[in-house]
Amino acid sequence: MATQKGAFMRGLDHMIIKEIEKPAAGPGNVVVALEYIGICGSDIHYYHAGKVGAYTVDLTQDYMLGHEAAGTVVEVGEGVTNLQVGDRVALEPGVTCGHCEFCKTGYYNLCPDVQFLATPPVPGCNEEFIEHPADWCFKLPDNVSTKEGALIEPLSVGFHAANQGGVGVGDTVVILGSGCIGLCTLLSAKAHGAGQIIVADIVEARLNKAKELGADVVINSGKENVLERVAELTGGRGADKVFETSGAAVCIQQTPYLARRGGVVVLVGISVQSDISYSFAQIMDKELTIKSVFRYRNIFPKAIAAVAKGAIDVKQIVTHEFDFDHIDDAYQKCVNNRTDLVKAVIKVKG
Repeated sequence: MATQKGAFMRGLDHMIIKEIEKPAAGPGNVVVALEYIGICGSDIHYYHAGKVGAYTVDLTQDYMLGHEAAGTVVEVGEGVTNLQVGDRVALEPGVTCGHCEFCKTGYYNLCPDVQFLATPPVPGCNEEFIEHPADWCFKLPDNVSTKEGALIEPLSVGFHAANQGGVGVGDTVVILGSGCIGLCTLLSAKAHGAGQIIVADIVEARLNKAKELGADVVINSGKENVLERVAELTGGRGADKVFETSGAAVCIQQTPYLARRGGVVVLVGISVQSDISYSFAQIMDKELTIKSVFRYRNIFPKAIAAVAKGAIDVKQIVTHEFDFDHIDDAYQKCVNNRTDLVKAVIKVKG
């Protein structure tokens, strides 16, 4: 039996590497030799707290995390015609049923039977090789690296957020949270033609990165009053579009106060709290539209094209890179380093 290395969380705040079976390509599938795997905020929540929203890890068993990945096809299964050995691909991690009303109407991210990598109980992709449906592997152009390919997944969340918010040319945009998803939302809002972009966070390194990526104004919400500062920056009008990407309850509660009358609030970050008090008086008085984001749909080809064209420079988000043998160190740094770590990736091979 051919084997490969796989990384598994064992309990909380601990990851081990062990030998597991190397996959073979079944009908309609390919085997991808992974080269880069991103570490998502949800991975860190599972690793450190054992849950994200309604999804909980069974801590009595080893569990594999990871869902942001790219690499090179090394084996092609029967019936696959869109890919061949040697193609470099980004993996869309959610495999849907294809038959329900949501899949058939194009809203496949809402498929109730989706099998999404690293969403319990479905295992993730923190391994050297993965078998994945060819239809969910997207070929990368020659000028897009596999490191960038691994970032297409979080970029797609930001892209979907901008689409949900209907960001248009000249819009004033507020983004609460400048972690990876907040930064991807920033890049996507810029690509959609946003005018003034204001980003708030409590971590200075993340704010510096937001400024580097094109934010017009950054606000350290640990030192300044976000509501007062946004009112000042917008002449009391408020923002056209407000994106909450941190999942922090206090930030979610701020969103209706930051939006202009008739504006749009987009909830992107998932809170660890399922119930949060919210000012519906503000929503009714301003006739706000509230949108939410659950992953993404029909975005990967567009996101890859935007990166290939140079419209979005997603690789700038990465601040730390670790090799696969030090994956536990990488996760520990993500949990404990809030000084200068914004986005970490694992270099598997290549």
